[in-house]
Amino acid sequence: MELQLKGSVIVLTLNSTNNGVTSGWEEGKYYSEEAEVDRRDPGRDYELYKYTCQELQRLMAEIQDLKSRGGKDAAVEIEDRRIQSCVHFMILKKLNRLAHIRLKKGRDQTHEAKQKVDAYHLQLQNLLYEVMHLQKEITKCLEFKSKHEEIDLVSLEEFYKEAPPDISKAEVTMGDPHQQTLARLDWELEQRKRLAEKYRECLSNKEKILKEIEVKKEYLSSLQPRLNSIMQASLPVQEYLFMPFDQAHKQYETARHLPPPLYVLFVQTTAYGQACAHMKSSQPPRQDKTLSVAIEGSVDEAKALFKPPEDSQDDESDSDAEEEQTTKRRRPTLGVQLDDKRKEMLKRHPLSVMLDLKCKDDSVLHLTFYYLMNLNIMTVKAKVTTATELITPISAGDLLSPDSVLSCLYPGDHGKKTPNPANQYQFDKVGILTLRDYVLDLGHPYLWVQKLGGLHFPKEQPQHTVIADHSLSASHMETTMKLLKTRVQSRLALHKQFASLEHGIVPVTSDCQYLFPAKVVSRLVKWVSIAHEDYTELHFTKDIVEAGLAGDTNLYYMALVERGTESDACSSPSSGKGCHSQDVKYRTLLPLCSPCTHLGGIESCDSSQLSWHLIGQGFLLEPPRCCLWCCHPAPALAAKLQAAVVLNPGYSSIPPVFQLCLNWKGEKTNNNDDNIRAMESEVNVCYKELCGPRPSHQLLTNQLQRLCVLLDVYLETESHDDSVEGPKEFPQEKMCLRLFRGPSRMKPFKYNHPQGFFSHR
Repeated sequence: MELQLKGSVIVLTLNSTNNGVTSGWEEGKYYSEEAEVDRRDPGRDYELYKYTCQELQRLMAEIQDLKSRGGKDAAVEIEDRRIQSCVHFMILKKLNRLAHIRLKKGRDQTHEAKQKVDAYHLQLQNLLYEVMHLQKEITKCLEFKSKHEEIDLVSLEEFYKEAPPDISKAEVTMGDPHQQTLARLDWELEQRKRLAEKYRECLSNKEKILKEIEVKKEYLSSLQPRLNSIMQASLPVQEYLFMPFDQAHKQYETARHLPPPLYVLFVQTTAYGQACAHMKSSQPPRQDKTLSVAIEGSVDEAKALFKPPEDSQDDESDSDAEEEQTTKRRRPTLGVQLDDKRKEMLKRHPLSVMLDLKCKDDSVLHLTFYYLMNLNIMTVKAKVTTATELITPISAGDLLSPDSVLSCLYPGDHGKKTPNPANQYQFDKVGILTLRDYVLDLGHPYLWVQKLGGLHFPKEQPQHTVIADHSLSASHMETTMKLLKTRVQSRLALHKQFASLEHGIVPVTSDCQYLFPAKVVSRLVKWVSIAHEDYTELHFTKDIVEAGLAGDTNLYYMALVERGTESDACSSPSSGKGCHSQDVKYRTLLPLCSPCTHLGGIESCDSSQLSWHLIGQGFLLEPPRCCLWCCHPAPALAAKLQAAVVLNPGYSSIPPVFQLCLNWKGEKTNNNDDNIRAMESEVNVCYKELCGPRPSHQLLTNQLQRLCVLLDVYLETESHDDSVEGPKEFPQEKMCLRLFRGPSRMKPFKYNHPQGFFSHR
């Protein structure tokens, strides 16, 4: 490359040598850049590009330097360098064009190579397809089976041993597989002819035997009327001996039409009742009086389920008329069709098993077991009846409710969803979200109900058909019956206790009196049931909810214990008798005796002798001496203790859980008062001390009574402010060895019997 300056024009000469040929602008009349690209070296073009860029940078720097100095000859030098810069720009443009030409040629070459590869690939695919087709044809030929291959021929050893020589032809068939197969087929034909002859002989013998059987049947049928008359004559004897064989026979005849799960339940409960009766008596087996089993429903409908549909000849003749009628009628909508499918899906068997379980207090638990044929599960409906009519308290509404009386008989078994995993796929087809919406009509599908029917549904491998197992039912029968009796007895005991609690009375039996001091001032003023949502919204029950102890199957109640009301204030400290006046105003006025005389102590005074004095800041200004004997000191505001109770369905084997909130001088919970936490521990953790005699039905009332005692101890041991004049708000009546202990000033809540004092744990 050479640069020459001629006047004001720069002449650029590009020299390129390729195979000894020199090319330039001056050597050829025709110029082609595409031809030049083939002759030029891309590496040298790249070096030329870098050199040109460096020259441009240098020229620009010199022009800037000349402009900054501003001399007279600077304009000429600047113009000279500007021309040189333009020449360099022209070089860059030429290099750019050459680069684009190279790129285009590279793409064309790549496209040509790609087309060749595609053509080769297409040829390969065609060859592979032909190979696959040939392989399929070969496989078909190899897998061809003749009809004789389906015949189970005798083995070769047996064939050569039993077949006659004229059929076996050992000298020919031993070396020829085709002839060997033909010979074996001939022998098979000969054997079948012999068996057919033998079959005809057996048929003739069968006809003779059938005739003999018919004769014997006629003889036995003549005995049936005689046996029936004998059974009718023995009915009075059966009733007298409590051995109803006739009734049991009818039950067993009906039980033949039960579905397998209900049949297993009927057989096992009947056997369990007979076993219990035999244990109570040494006489022959009979049915237990506390457990009765019966079958209800239509036997004809049950028989119709197993009859095949009869084909009538008139169906074809009447089909045209039916089609005309159906075309005139309006087709059912999609919603009606889904409803019909749901009803068919949830259809129950016509027969059901009734189980009556009688308790010691003559209360009866009526259980009705059903079988859902399409879902292959069992359900149960429960009802409790008592010997005497019960007055139902408001808070006991859910105790004997059929929907919840058997809930969680076993832990976690609430009976709200189907135990069969395969049912969910059936529900999806008919638009059923969950079985919970239908349990009131169908009954509850508890897991223990399935086990009593011998049904077991594995969760790992769901199955459509589950066979009823007698051993599974027998293994759970005794435990379940005991749990059912315990559940009914505990619910009836709670039912009676709630009637007293709603009237503010905490019933404590004589067996549990020793657990509490003789005098308890705090009293229960309110006992109501609350909803699960209301319980979770209480601010002081947050710990129980977060611990997962507040499930929707539990029962929830709210108790209110008070001390410091007007009735407490009118109680005499010495004798316990109240004043005659009922118009005492605690916060502004106090009745005082004016002419009252005191001779060794006055129990009470007449209301006509009372005069009224103003109270300053809640205390008497100058109370007479005799007032201290006839009236209680100025009472304090009532201390109210709220107790939110979680009652598990498994009460009393699972104790209730109490959460406390005391409203007195502010709001106190287990979060801001350690003594409230200690009170909860006394009731919830130390509940075994309050169980009483088995079966511990008095646990709830004993916990409430313990709560009243704990409130008394909490208020009576509260420290008195010496800066305030007057008596203590709650005088100490409980004997305590030590009022406080530790830096948290814990109070003595443990009651020691028979000493009668309170101490720390």
